[in-house]
Amino acid sequence: MADIHASAIWTDKDRFIGISSSGHAIVVDAGADMSANSPMELVLIGLCSCTAVDVVSILRKKRESFTSVEVSAKSERASEPPKVYKKIKLVYHIGGKVNRKSVEDAIRLSMEKYCSVEAMLKKTAEISFEIVMD
Repeated sequence: MADIHASAIWTDKDRFIGISSSGHAIVVDAGADMSANSPMELVLIGLCSCTAVDVVSILRKKRESFTSVEVSAKSERASEPPKVYKKIKLVYHIGGKVNRKSVEDAIRLSMEKYCSVEAMLKKTAEISFEIVMD
C-alpha cells in the first residue's frame, strides 16, 4: 500500500481544509465556531468507520444477512493537555437476521487484528464495546 499524504490549509479563524492523497477534502474547525468537525471528532469518526468496514467485510464473508451496521462512540478525554482519549466505548447496532456470535467474532477480529485506528488509540485509551441487535 502506498504512503498516505495529508495537509491542512488554513482558511480563516480556526478553520482548515484537510486534503489527503486520495484527493478528497474536508473542512475542519478547531475553534468555537464549530462549523465543521474538530480534529478529535475526526479521530472518533475514523475509529467508528474503520471498525465498521471490518465488521461489514467479515459479516459478508460469513454470509450473514445484516441489513444495517452503525457504530457510535462515546469518549472521555484527559483533563490536561494533550487531551488524549482515555476511554472510548463503541456501540455496534446491527440490524437483520444475524447470528450474535458472528457479530462478536467480527468485532473481536476488527479490534484485535484489522482496525489500524483502534490499534493506535488503544495505546492511550481503554476501548470497550457493546452490541445492540436491532
